[in-house]
Amino acid sequence: MGSTVLIVRLALADVRRHKVQAATLLLAVTVATATMTLGLSLRGVSDALYEQTRAATAGPDVVALSGETGPTMTSALTSLTDDPEVVAHHGPYRIVYAGLTTRDSISSPVVVQGFAETPGTLNRPLVTSGHWVRPGGTVLERGFATALGAGVGDHVTIAGRSYPVVGIAVTAATSIYPWAAQIGPYGGPSDYTGLAWMTRSDARALAASRDLPVTTALDLKLRDPGGAEAFLAAHRGFTLRVNLHTWRFTAEQDMVILKDTQPILVVGSWLLGFLAITGVAALAAGRAIERTRRAGLLKAVGATPGLIATVLLTEYLALALIGDALGLVIARLTLPAVASPTASRIGTAELTGSTVAAATVLAMAVAVLSTLRPTLRAMRTATVTALTATAHQPRHRPRLTALSALLPTPLLLGLRLTARRPGRAVLQACSTATTVIAIVALLTLHVQPERGYGLDGSSVLPNLRGEHDRRLLLAVTVLLIALAVVNTLTFTWTTAMEARASMAVARTLGATPGQISAGLSAAQLLPTLPGAAIGVPLGAGLLSLFAAHNAVEPPSSWLLAAALATVLTTAALTALPARLAARVPVAQTLSAETA
Repeated sequence: MGSTVLIVRLALADVRRHKVQAATLLLAVTVATATMTLGLSLRGVSDALYEQTRAATAGPDVVALSGETGPTMTSALTSLTDDPEVVAHHGPYRIVYAGLTTRDSISSPVVVQGFAETPGTLNRPLVTSGHWVRPGGTVLERGFATALGAGVGDHVTIAGRSYPVVGIAVTAATSIYPWAAQIGPYGGPSDYTGLAWMTRSDARALAASRDLPVTTALDLKLRDPGGAEAFLAAHRGFTLRVNLHTWRFTAEQDMVILKDTQPILVVGSWLLGFLAITGVAALAAGRAIERTRRAGLLKAVGATPGLIATVLLTEYLALALIGDALGLVIARLTLPAVASPTASRIGTAELTGSTVAAATVLAMAVAVLSTLRPTLRAMRTATVTALTATAHQPRHRPRLTALSALLPTPLLLGLRLTARRPGRAVLQACSTATTVIAIVALLTLHVQPERGYGLDGSSVLPNLRGEHDRRLLLAVTVLLIALAVVNTLTFTWTTAMEARASMAVARTLGATPGQISAGLSAAQLLPTLPGAAIGVPLGAGLLSLFAAHNAVEPPSSWLLAAALATVLTTAALTALPARLAARVPVAQTLSAETA
């Protein structure tokens, strides 16, 4: 039998014998790599979607806007087309600022652009549903229409006049919904605004009917799109009444809606990766004796150290790579919704090679860092010792023994179990702190005031960025809690398996199964308490790095309740595995240890 076949068969046998542990590792790696992939891909995907929309709609390289109208301003804008770098232009055209109301009484500010019935070669919005503008009708920008819940055939009221929606379209000439206002009326501050198109005559009539604010705009195509910034610099002193926006500025504005999304996903992937490492490390520690015996058997039949290391690591590395592949697939499927919460852009979202490589490195790191120590220990153990390996005997600490003797039996047992494995206690505390950090972040985001998109500033339409961030943070928090739950069960069961001999001795000395069960739970609760206490200030400190200066802090009672709920949940989770371990007959445990 070749060494490759042997390694594969042994790894498959390991997976079949430890299905739950394999599923745990798979889950941990999958959620960590999926989250990291999403976080690292946001900027690249956002830029790619803008570029694809720009190509499909003949987006301009520069947009010139002025809050003034009239022949003088029109002539000033038109003079920009005399620059040798300008090879095509569209306009000048008017942009009317008004209010829109749907049949369901949903209201929002809207800018109406007056366009020709036959689109030109520059700034040619792509109709995704219905048809282009007709007299008496309006076309809604797709992101705006999605937020309103409006479609072709519906009627909307703009500045008191009813218009049928004849089409839905996308464009790259303006920022994504809800930032279509660009400079706002008269060049002043802009509000959250949607975009609609009408014929030139309808836009003119609309502005005249209510004496609405109007902006004049001109789209320019340059000989070298990469020279847009140089063109902007050359015309910076053209007139104080004209603002020039480059296509790069519009692309950057697309990322505004993802300002908080990337930190949520990137930091979330770090926390998930840490929980994955702690959980898998606990699994590996629980199988340390088995792995040491396996290494002894392989040595006994002549296996080399390299072959032994490969056999012991293959199972974890293979599962990590499968989890990495699953995480990448999940990230690829969810990336469009995460990277483009508004429907204002078109195109496909692809993962870059560097992102895939980073996610794979994370998956490999989870597998290697969590299993390297027990693997090295197994390889270094002498063959005879490895074949007769038994549970690790902890170091005796007289002072701790004397102190714990004064405590109730469950707390005595829990304290001794915790003190005998300080490294695992630290990991449990860190796991708890990580979970509390995520809960604090979710509570903090929940209490932040959000200004809705509406004519009067009320939450007529929900704040798109706030809703998007809340959904993502909730998803990351749920994943963190799920991994923390798995870790808590793993820590409890591993501790119970390693301490079954000492727990059996305790029972022979008079401890009841209930006291044993309570002692195992206490061993997890003791590090949970400092972890929960540390997690609250750590969460607040981490959020301070990303929060605005005027961010609202959640009530202290909420934070205290979160920490207390984490401790109580840990107690409940540890009860079942601890009780199951405590019910194993004493004779069976002692005979197994002495066999």
